[in-house]
Formats: sequence, C-alpha cells, structure tokens
Amino acid sequence: QVQLVESGGGLVQPGGSLRLSCAASGIDFKLYLMGWYRQAPGNQRELVATITRGGSLNFADSVLGRFTISRDNAKNTVYLQMNRLKPGDTSVYYCYADGRIAGPGDDYWGQGTQVTVSS
Repeated sequence: QVQLVESGGGLVQPGGSLRLSCAASGIDFKLYLMGWYRQAPGNQRELVATITRGGSLNFADSVLGRFTISRDNAKNTVYLQMNRLKPGDTSVYYCYADGRIAGPGDDYWGQGTQVTVSS
C-alpha cells in the first residue's frame, strides 16, 4: 500500500518559517520525481516546487527565493523549507510522487497538511 504522509503544517506569523516533511512508503522512492503543491479555498491546486531523481529543482515564481525543496532517499522523505512566509502562502500543501515519465509509470498524492500564515 502506497502512502505519502505529510507533517509540519500549522499556524505561523507572517515572516516566519515552517518545514514540511513527506514520508513515503510502498514505493521505490528514489525512482520518483517528488513535489509539493498547494490549494487554497476556491483556487486550483498549484505547483510549489519539485525535485527530480537527480536533484534538479523547480519552483513557482511566487515562492522562488523563499522556499526550498530537498529529499533524503535513505529516509524516503521529501522536505519543503518555507521561509519569509506571507498570508498568501496560506493553503493546504500536498506531497506528490510522480513516476509517470522516467519512473514506474504511476503517481500518488498525500492527504495534505494545512499551513496558515496569520498574525
């Protein structure tokens, strides 16, 4: 059974930091591109950041320079370090494992973790 379990969300003041973690099980983690997406109420789910199997990074323009993504293949975990948070970053953040192109051919979503940026 495949599971992606996010943790680390919560309430933070503007300008603060949070680190999200996503622990994967049931997949050969190192074969998957890993990503973080977010969805605010009334909005479509949007890309935040991705990291390829080889470690190449991609970020949404809105988070570039403030967020970073990393992975630890030994721990089957991907991280999203979020700095200088803004109220506009308030969303449910979802972990995503994408093996469709260069991997086993499947993809999976986590259940999401709420991030609220407010004073």
